[in-house]
Amino acid sequence: MSHGPAAGECIDHTGEYDMSTFHPELALLARFLPRFSFGPRFVKVTRRLRGGMRAPRSTPGVRASLRDIPGAQTARVFVPEGATRPMPAVLWIHGGGFIMGSPAPDDAMAATFARELGVTVIAPSYRLAPEHPFPAAMDDLYATLTWLHANAEALNVRADRIVIAGASAGGGLAAGLTLLARDRKEIPVAFQLLVYPMLDDRTVNRTIDGANHRIWSAESNRFGWTSYLGREPGADDVPPYAAPARAESLAGLPPTWIGVGTFDLFHDEDIAYAERLKAAGVPVEVEIIPGVFHGFDRLQHMNVAKAFRTSQVAALRRALA
Repeated sequence: MSHGPAAGECIDHTGEYDMSTFHPELALLARFLPRFSFGPRFVKVTRRLRGGMRAPRSTPGVRASLRDIPGAQTARVFVPEGATRPMPAVLWIHGGGFIMGSPAPDDAMAATFARELGVTVIAPSYRLAPEHPFPAAMDDLYATLTWLHANAEALNVRADRIVIAGASAGGGLAAGLTLLARDRKEIPVAFQLLVYPMLDDRTVNRTIDGANHRIWSAESNRFGWTSYLGREPGADDVPPYAAPARAESLAGLPPTWIGVGTFDLFHDEDIAYAERLKAAGVPVEVEIIPGVFHGFDRLQHMNVAKAFRTSQVAALRRALA
């Protein structure tokens, strides 16, 4: 039976398409998708539309609940039914540029992970910037990780098989949380899954051709990082737990999966982080999808999005086997 790519392999699909154009499934959408940047007014409206946090609904084979986390916010918990022994756990961190979002839109994905992999999924809320700049979100997430580890037996979870995962800003927070766990040496992390992660505040000072960027622009990136750091990004003293690309050493981190599209603003910083992980001796698998923009995998009716999600499930299955 195949166990997928070897550790350290880069799955690069870019040779399959014309790299100057959008992926065929996204070309029409990209043409008409309006270009905009996130700012205070847009974020305010988005948060207002989000409304209150309702408890997640259980689905066939998965029991869902909303839990209060001591010292943090709430977490949405997804548990596969019928488990007879302790199972691995995935701590999933939602995206939103540090400034918006909630774990609720990821309920279907969390339930899929729980059902297909036989794992418990914990999807926490965390305080958002600019009202709560770094380290507020990281404090909430570390408190959630601590709660998960301390209550492993009661949650029927294996304390030695905890995965930290997330997408976009959630991927950056996942990488920062994994660095913090490594340095504090209190909680072992078995694997990190980083979906087009937001890792490097210094990207705001780089000139990047954004003609094919969608959803998250250079202007949005500057606003997100400025809000999260509470000051202008790019200074020499930005801590690595805020911007993981700043870490002097990546040695000792757990095996990692990173996935990103070629038309994603975070493409270059993600590939650079993967190369540094490899150089530090960390097993890392990189998946590069040609012609796709940031957040493309939200379009789950498209085959390219389904394949990307399937790759994540497969990576988790290999890591937790």
